[in-house]
Amino acid sequence: MTGVNDVNDVIDVTGAGLSDADAAMRFEEDGPNELPSTRPRGPWRLLGGIVREPMLLLLLGAGGTYVLLGDAAEALAIVGAIVVVIAITLYQENRTERTLFALRELSSPRALVVRSGVIRRIAGRDVVRGDLVILEEGARVPADAIVQSTTNLRIDESLLTGESVPVSKVRRGASVEPIAPDAGVPGGDDRPFVFSGTVVVAGSGMARVYATGTATAMGRIGRALDTIEIGRTRLQQEVSRVVLLLASIGLSVCALVAVVYGVTRGRWLDGVLAGLTTAIAMVPEEFPVVLTIFLALGAWRIAQHRVLTRRVPAIETLGAATVLCVDKTGTLTMNRMAMEAVWAADAAAEASADARFSEAERSVVESAARASRTTPFDPMERALVNEAARIGIPAPDPVALVREYPMSDDTLAMANVWNAWNAWNVWRDPSGGRPRAALKGAPETVAALCGLDEATTAGVMRRVERMAGRGLRVLGVARAAAVPDPLPDTVRGFTFDFLGLVGFADPVRPGVPDAIAECANAGIRVVMITGDYPATALHIAEEIGLDHVRTCLTGSDLTRMDDGELRRCITTVSVFARMVPEQKLRLVTVFKANGDVVAMTGDGVNDAPALKAADIGIAMGGRGTDVAREAGALVLLDDDFTSIVRTVRLGRRIYDNIRKAMSYVLAIHVPIAGMALLPVLFRWPLLLLPLHVIFMELIVDPACSIAFELEPEEADVMRRPPRPPAARLLDRRFVTRSLLQGAGALAVSAVVYLAARSQGLDERDVRTLTFTTLIIANLSLIFANRSFTRPTWSGVTGWRSSNPALWWLAGTALSTLGLILFVPALRDLFALSQPHAIDLAVCALAGATAVLWMEMTKKRV
Repeated sequence: MTGVNDVNDVIDVTGAGLSDADAAMRFEEDGPNELPSTRPRGPWRLLGGIVREPMLLLLLGAGGTYVLLGDAAEALAIVGAIVVVIAITLYQENRTERTLFALRELSSPRALVVRSGVIRRIAGRDVVRGDLVILEEGARVPADAIVQSTTNLRIDESLLTGESVPVSKVRRGASVEPIAPDAGVPGGDDRPFVFSGTVVVAGSGMARVYATGTATAMGRIGRALDTIEIGRTRLQQEVSRVVLLLASIGLSVCALVAVVYGVTRGRWLDGVLAGLTTAIAMVPEEFPVVLTIFLALGAWRIAQHRVLTRRVPAIETLGAATVLCVDKTGTLTMNRMAMEAVWAADAAAEASADARFSEAERSVVESAARASRTTPFDPMERALVNEAARIGIPAPDPVALVREYPMSDDTLAMANVWNAWNAWNVWRDPSGGRPRAALKGAPETVAALCGLDEATTAGVMRRVERMAGRGLRVLGVARAAAVPDPLPDTVRGFTFDFLGLVGFADPVRPGVPDAIAECANAGIRVVMITGDYPATALHIAEEIGLDHVRTCLTGSDLTRMDDGELRRCITTVSVFARMVPEQKLRLVTVFKANGDVVAMTGDGVNDAPALKAADIGIAMGGRGTDVAREAGALVLLDDDFTSIVRTVRLGRRIYDNIRKAMSYVLAIHVPIAGMALLPVLFRWPLLLLPLHVIFMELIVDPACSIAFELEPEEADVMRRPPRPPAARLLDRRFVTRSLLQGAGALAVSAVVYLAARSQGLDERDVRTLTFTTLIIANLSLIFANRSFTRPTWSGVTGWRSSNPALWWLAGTALSTLGLILFVPALRDLFALSQPHAIDLAVCALAGATAVLWMEMTKKRV
């Protein structure tokens, strides 16, 4: 990079720039050129917000109840779950501050400015409105500014627009004119505005700063991020409502049982303990635990596929996504230019980049590469150099470069003069070793420099239009075998021969079309939101197989529409081009207003507000900026678009398994609570002692946290549409089916209990038969809820291999039950008796009857 002293020698800055006094005054008025820090919440305020969550309140209540009952093991388990919930929430609350910190770091580079007629390098935060900044190749623009002078200035604005192709800048004028609010919009060639955080990839220039800090385009993104609140997912909201309702019911029943027991039996302390036991049996405290564990294990599972989870509930929400808003550059495409086609003059058709080139086509590529910098910044020049190396053209010796003719505002082409003998070993030298020139640039400019007649130029431009219609960016290429001596001052002094055209494109990522098709099969609508031109966006959309690609909405179209018209229009449009960050955010908001569950992918700073506002923000980790990664809920570490489909599949599987686990939890609490409550209400001998409830909980907890979480996906998981956004996890049908299943288990247990009492069996025998029936009914409920569509007994062999943890659980439960029933010490501890064979057969028959009833509920409810 040019040093300060070198620049002073080249640029006359006498009397230019602000004075030190003016700069200090404006610094006081506007503040530093950086994004302001947000005031962090204190730890007590943060903790107070966390403990007010209904799910956490339920866990705290359950933990306190277990402490009152003296059950230290269960109390410790609940405390562990509380720690997990608090840790996850604390992690989430720090994300906004990290996002803004990344933006501040990015928006405050070092700057080369003119102050009091002297060029100085200062901290980016010290740049003020009115400063004259010098822009050099490879430097980052420190603030939003208007170009005052330029020499082939080209800026990479992909940070703000998402587009990989640099844009050219032109001079506006020396005076600082008022700037309209929508004038300085990133993107587009031949505009006089440069923007904070973007990078100079070619040329140089000077620009007058008109906005700093939060007033810049980067600052507007920061303000948008700061105002967007990340809401809880629908699943979190529904579970909170359900557990709060059930907790209220449980506490009411607890008080009722305590009062009834105390009034009828006169033992109030025993009544309080009986009420607490009934409340624990009734309240499914496993609900929040299931939600936390399933999502945490899901995050670990998708991490094996190189997808990082930053907001854990987003995994499940992605399975419900109805619209996937895709940023084209870097998401659907590789975010790098590649040469896609070459056309040699007078050839019948272009040759694709993967074809075997003719000698004429090799000459086109070779000359285009020789017209590029030896160490290029420009993406198209890098693509040309790479393509030349791929087809075996050796790189020239840099010392053989005689002279460069850079692109200028009036000549949209650049040329290099090389010593032919050293530079081109494979290009036969008809000039006898004399230097020669290579030229590339805008096709119409190259055609004019070659002196093509009108008819030939028209034919070349028709070829250019055909290539551009395929989404290619096209350059013309020429060569001068005879170089004047001395060399001319401009490229117009050469006699060039027109060689042909080269076309470039940002190639589609491998696997994207298949991933788009799988999204369509899963009922997920994919739309493209890009800052690129409509023709390029429509071509890519057609190539990857998007629906509704006949029309395209541009940023200017959105500006003219109100929200009502836009809500109607987006239902039939899948391509949105020339979008700025605020418009991407507006599109996400409007899709959500239409009732869609929106997933948004992106990799640039320009995507960060939309990523944060979407139901699920998916950032590209490899090429993405820190700001995008911090704003996203999920991060694709390998930038593989197909990973989104795998995560959707996993999200649907997680939701299905959460429903299965919660169906089981709701059902199993019916017989447990019923058999604890009935003896109290009817003044029968108490059936379940605390030890019995603990043993059944030892089956319930692993079944919820391990067995159901490991359940494989349903066969149609990616062949069904997303669940409706308004669909409830615990809808009426779901709750009715679960309660009926639990009622069936309660009924068979109560029948066994009453039958045993009617036979005159003693209390231990009655408890043994009923307790054994409850355990078998418990296992029946687990197997019945493995699928809501398949029978319990279908595909037992396949199920055994697909979820071995469930079979280990069932085997362990039955083995432990056997030890309790037949080992005297354990049998006495549980206050049971040794059963006979006929007793076990009755219990097994009762369990089979419960299974049949559960299958009937699947078919009829």
